[in-house]
Amino acid sequence: MPAATAPAPAPHSDTSHPVDASRPLGRILLFGLQHVLVMAATPISAIFLMSATLRLDAGLTVDLLSAAFVLSGIGSLIQSLGVWKFGPRLPFVMLPGGAPLVLFLAIAGEHGLRVATGAVILTALFTFAVLPVFARLLKYFPPLVIGTMIVIVGVNLVKVGAGLVTGRPGEAGFADPGRLGLGLATIGFTVLGHLLLRGVLRQLSVMLGLIAGTVLALLLGDVGLGHLSQGGWLDVPRLLPFGSPRFDVLAALPLMLYSLASMAEATGQTVINAEAVGKEIDQRVAVPRTIRGDALVSALGGVFGMPLMVTSGENIGIVRVTGVRSRYVTAAAGVVLIAIGFLAPVTRAISVVPAAVVGGTAMVVFAVITVLGMQMLARCDLDRHTNTFICAVALALGLLPILVPDVYRGFPSTVRILLESGVAVGAFVAALLNVLFHHVGPALAGRLSVRPDLRTEGNR
Repeated sequence: MPAATAPAPAPHSDTSHPVDASRPLGRILLFGLQHVLVMAATPISAIFLMSATLRLDAGLTVDLLSAAFVLSGIGSLIQSLGVWKFGPRLPFVMLPGGAPLVLFLAIAGEHGLRVATGAVILTALFTFAVLPVFARLLKYFPPLVIGTMIVIVGVNLVKVGAGLVTGRPGEAGFADPGRLGLGLATIGFTVLGHLLLRGVLRQLSVMLGLIAGTVLALLLGDVGLGHLSQGGWLDVPRLLPFGSPRFDVLAALPLMLYSLASMAEATGQTVINAEAVGKEIDQRVAVPRTIRGDALVSALGGVFGMPLMVTSGENIGIVRVTGVRSRYVTAAAGVVLIAIGFLAPVTRAISVVPAAVVGGTAMVVFAVITVLGMQMLARCDLDRHTNTFICAVALALGLLPILVPDVYRGFPSTVRILLESGVAVGAFVAALLNVLFHHVGPALAGRLSVRPDLRTEGNR
């Protein structure tokens, strides 16, 4: 009898990858809470800025804060777990704020809040419409372009974190030594945790550093606890808080233009996230899934009076620092964010963490993103003069609006929307130069070298 053949080995499954690995529920919740504590300042500051700018009453502010947390949680679940063609199934957290918030406030100030919420919904629909065209252009975003873009993203985020520590230039208390000391102490606590702790506690060093910084601030009298007992126990997001949306395409145009830059940024964040967790992805599949997730949650956010919701690259630094790559951790963060959105006391408790403490933590986490971009560039053969030149020019132009704010203040507002996004400028310049030097240039050189041969043959 012929020897029995051994059964063929089972095909490799993605579930064996650390990004798809589940962990004990307690650890998942702890690691998820770490993401939330580091990121919670963004929705809180975004809504407080929105409330102060638009002079909203306290009740409406609470409703919007609840919506911000709930939508951030829903978006994090979609991007982390993946639903049909939405979400890349990578450890992502979604947040409001940044440039989309500024544009939302500008539209609201000029045309009213109903037009602004309509602009958010129109922009989400516009994103779905142009995504197929954008997806075809992804081949022009090689690692050289993505790495350059991620370095710019990281530098920009470090600046944001530093701003939380120092405050804004011109404001009272800017660069106050006490705030600087608190931010640096928080960084020191994080470093000590990473140096001295082992196992799970070492992976939680970012959260422990943040908690230690908050305790220090409490001992120094820099934490106000008076409002913790104020208000009720339950918050529920209000549907259409500003009334029925009004749809004005011209008013929404600035936000639509920004969405193009946002798609380029989402491309870089998806690629670098996959790099951080060590998972190979198909950009043509994963990137559109990320962008669809952003558009879906943004459309839902418009119904609840929110600005555009975008997938954040900020948590990628946490993933790299802690070494915890499971997407179920950021899914757990999504569940915690939703719970916070409904539990008013939890929101109030998180809001007492001083900005300098959050900023100190954020600076470390965000700087890691810059390092990830540098690592990607290191694999791009920068010994070649052409690659070095492409990277240098893109960094110079991309960092310009970050290092010199309002440098484009003299330009028309529609042009400034794109020029003031350093990430978009850096990505566009790197992609354009990459095409010129690596595609158009060699093709032209080939044609020019062939023509003399053809002329010689013709003379014969």
